[in-house]
Amino acid sequence: MFNLENKAARTIGSALILSAAVFGAFYYNAQSVSQSDVLSVTGSTKETVDADQAKLIISLLRTVSQGSLSSGNISIARDRGIVRALLAKHEVAETEISEGPVSMNQMYSNDQATNPHYELRQTIIVQSADIQKVTNIAKVVPDLTAQGAIVSVGSLEYYYSKLPEKRVALLSGAIKDAQARAQMIAESTGRKVGNIRSASSGVVQVLPINSIEVSDYGSYDTSSIKKDIMVTVKASFSLK
Repeated sequence: MFNLENKAARTIGSALILSAAVFGAFYYNAQSVSQSDVLSVTGSTKETVDADQAKLIISLLRTVSQGSLSSGNISIARDRGIVRALLAKHEVAETEISEGPVSMNQMYSNDQATNPHYELRQTIIVQSADIQKVTNIAKVVPDLTAQGAIVSVGSLEYYYSKLPEKRVALLSGAIKDAQARAQMIAESTGRKVGNIRSASSGVVQVLPINSIEVSDYGSYDTSSIKKDIMVTVKASFSLK
């Protein structure tokens, strides 16, 4: 009786192991067939746009000794007035101008213990949809030194404000490009592309015209008025 039960248990165990092996083979084959019936490709599209917003940062700077801080602030205020006059000449609206506070930073040198000096800084920011106006202002800011002002262009940046809408509009073009790429690959193996199975968009690249310096994390060029907006999509298609 014991031997019969033992034999039965061994038989059942062997059957379970065999069943598991058969199922495992079937699952692997099913997965293999499934993967061979799907083709994943990356598609992209780009469009050239013109920036519609400009941002100009004008920097004011004075270096003074500790005993001349008061006169230094007076000089900064005078320089600010000269910059303001330039902006008024170019008909920049008050709503397009913002001023940062005057900051004071101690300069370190060998004689700081006996003759400490400080840098007084202030920034004036101009933001406008009039690209050419802001560009023209940036060109003449250095000329203000002829009036005794110590000013410089901190930066001149160009932005495209409709980027979110443009990204959505370009996605369909990127998917079509992915589909065309998939079709070319499929035809080389004698097959055809079926329905799209999945799609995920990549990062947006805002680049200078004809630039190829893309980034895995996306990029946003602010140095040029004309820009290429590029969108990528990774898509999977079924194969027939």
